[in-house]
Amino acid sequence: MKPDILLVEDNCDDAALALRVLKQDNPRVRVKILRDGVELLEYLFDKQDSVTIKNLPKVIFLDIKLPRLTGPEALKEIRDNEETRHIPVVIMTSSNQPSDISKCYKLGANSYLVKPIDFSSFYLMMVNSSRYWLNYNTPSSP
Repeated sequence: MKPDILLVEDNCDDAALALRVLKQDNPRVRVKILRDGVELLEYLFDKQDSVTIKNLPKVIFLDIKLPRLTGPEALKEIRDNEETRHIPVVIMTSSNQPSDISKCYKLGANSYLVKPIDFSSFYLMMVNSSRYWLNYNTPSSP
């Protein structure tokens, strides 16, 4: 099953909350949750660094602070590959540090979202951003 959204989040509570919000807004949305940058790259690429086209999502929501391979490190790998550089990558993190924001945009992030603390703001952020990337954005072809 080709996912609409790859959600890369190591915090189980944040991942479960995001999934609940996405499914509540659109029960048909296909979401694949991955726990770190290594899992993300293993999911996108096979052992020979070839892209598994059937696995390419419409958008990736990527946390910054991940174990094994950070969000920015994974983002760099995605942007360095001809077949994956077109996938929209939305950084979704608790960090509002200007250095993190600048670094992610320099690496090719399409958007940078700071996770709100309160549920209603988080809900609106997830719903609005997923609707934008899944329903309104016109994607580039590989």
